[in-house]
Amino acid sequence: MNIILLGPPGAGKGTQAAYIKELKKVPHISTGDIFRQNIKEGTDLGKKAKEYMDKGLLVPDSVVVELVEDRITWPDAKNGFMLDGFPRTIAQAEALDESLAKTGKAIDAVINIDVDFSVLTERITGRRICRKCGATFHVKFNPVKKDGICDICGGELYQRDDDKEETVIKRLNEYQEKTRPLIEFYNKKGVLININGQQDIDAVTKDIEKALK
Repeated sequence: MNIILLGPPGAGKGTQAAYIKELKKVPHISTGDIFRQNIKEGTDLGKKAKEYMDKGLLVPDSVVVELVEDRITWPDAKNGFMLDGFPRTIAQAEALDESLAKTGKAIDAVINIDVDFSVLTERITGRRICRKCGATFHVKFNPVKKDGICDICGGELYQRDDDKEETVIKRLNEYQEKTRPLIEFYNKKGVLININGQQDIDAVTKDIEKALK
């Protein structure tokens, strides 16, 4: 099954992605991870992306799409994949569709975790990430047993710079302008599944499980 995970910053995509990955036995593919891995391994695509990043420029859609195209050909994605953080724009979504069509594939489901912007600031600023295993927690909604320590691996928790309050409004505005139009794009294709992300975590998970069956 080929899945895209949509939702504004703070909607809980990271938490639900981990669940969907196990439920459907598909790799969780994020553009950030792809960038880091290709740059670390010194691939041609990694070098290309790094040129833009070193100049403080956005990596062009053509390069991002190439990176994603390459990643979904790996053996672990032969039975499907879950994309998180891509596509971010209509142009990227159209390029992805064209790429998949070449191999007879298509997106089967787009999970949109819907949360009112009014509640997102608290969610984002309270988020904490484990430096060691990447697990996501929240100081209020999903707290750890020991302050600052990951429940899963014992690693140190930290707050990402872009989770700090001064950057949150900018991120939400960018999402509203560039990414939110994808909801209608995939709705027209008949693959959009809206999930109420303002429920507690377990309820969101149950709704996603029902939708993907």
